[in-house]
Amino acid sequence: MRSADLFSHVTRVRSGAPLVHCLTNLVVTNFTANVLLAIGAAPAMVVAREEVAEFAPIASALSVNLGTLDEPQARAIRLAVDAARDAGTPWALDPVAVGPLSFRTAFAFDLLDAKPAVIRGNASEIISLSGGAASGRGVDSTAATDAALDAAQVLALKTQAIVAVTGATDYITDGKRVVALANGSPLMTRVTGVGCALSATVAAFVGAASRAEWFDATVAAIAYSTIAGELAARDAAMPGSFAVAYLDRLASVDEATFDKTLVQRDIASA
Repeated sequence: MRSADLFSHVTRVRSGAPLVHCLTNLVVTNFTANVLLAIGAAPAMVVAREEVAEFAPIASALSVNLGTLDEPQARAIRLAVDAARDAGTPWALDPVAVGPLSFRTAFAFDLLDAKPAVIRGNASEIISLSGGAASGRGVDSTAATDAALDAAQVLALKTQAIVAVTGATDYITDGKRVVALANGSPLMTRVTGVGCALSATVAAFVGAASRAEWFDATVAAIAYSTIAGELAARDAAMPGSFAVAYLDRLASVDEATFDKTLVQRDIASA
């Protein structure tokens, strides 16, 4: 995919300020909001069951994260995704710790009938959600991303969603096309919320795009986020300073830097 075409989605988010409705976990709410602001999007953390169904159709996109799922939040998420589906609002699912934990696993499978636009998770989560054997350790993956590529393609074809499996190498697929990205830094795994905020970033990019562009928008969101992480690691060597540098880079990476830093490859169609 052409670097300029990918960066056009960055420009679109910055100029359009898509409104992203976030139903995310308690640990990462603040960081997620700051990431969305840094990329030029508008975060909205509307969580009350009495309001989510009313708000989801207003938003440009909905981001759902299962990190600290409980029964009240599950009810709110169900109301929000049903309203988003009915309104045609694209939504992204981050199936945190799906596989080893039965409550969230059953709930994640139940959510698939609400037609997420994008499913973004680590290798273990994607393998589990595709119907494979659970292999995760809580929120951590015990599988490499290349081991989840077949599962990601199966899941994409089954759900008609874009599936992104992220890790050392990121794979994005619609079941037929596959793009691999190889930017980022190990420091991105040492700051709570970077992965969760990535799912919200994907939602923002998809919310600023037409349906036909959702695949490209997802690739652009992950490429931009990991490039920002790679560059931030050059600015800051430790997790605390990295978190600040990451927000700064998200807000400032220009097209020339994006083009120079991007590492991607297309993989033969399934």
